[in-house]
Amino acid sequence: MKKELEKEEYKDIELVKVAYGDDLRDKSVSETEALLKSYPDLKAIIAPTTVGIAAAGKVLTDKGLEGEVVLTGLGLPSEMATYIESGVSPWMYLWNPIDVGKGAAYAAYELGEGNITGELGEKVDLRDLGEVEVVEDDEGTRIMLGDPFKFDESNIDEWKDVY
Repeated sequence: MKKELEKEEYKDIELVKVAYGDDLRDKSVSETEALLKSYPDLKAIIAPTTVGIAAAGKVLTDKGLEGEVVLTGLGLPSEMATYIESGVSPWMYLWNPIDVGKGAAYAAYELGEGNITGELGEKVDLRDLGEVEVVEDDEGTRIMLGDPFKFDESNIDEWKDVY
């Protein structure tokens, strides 16, 4: 996120703190409450975990901060539907687990057959998911399926019972 905020389009956004909830509900609640106390003019919370975003949604709801602090990040539709419907979180994202599973299976098959090696820059055919390129990250190489799926008021009803 820090790297993304370096882009010119975000020059007026100040990252005040990175808070870690360690994917623990109680710690995520405490961290959210501490952010709100330390930064009373806080405008947004971006939570990159499903546990963190749901915990922040509960805190913002309990404190009546709908519309005052925008919440977004990665969340499960089943856990975030209430917060999206109430306006606490206007939208959030998540990768489609069906596509992620298919992509992993296709890539594993290609690797097992010797059709790919996983080297940087290599192209991988993921059948109906398209062709992707092996990219580098801090831990080695990986493939990305693309952007996550956006959930908002227009589609949360159809997804909240799925996952």
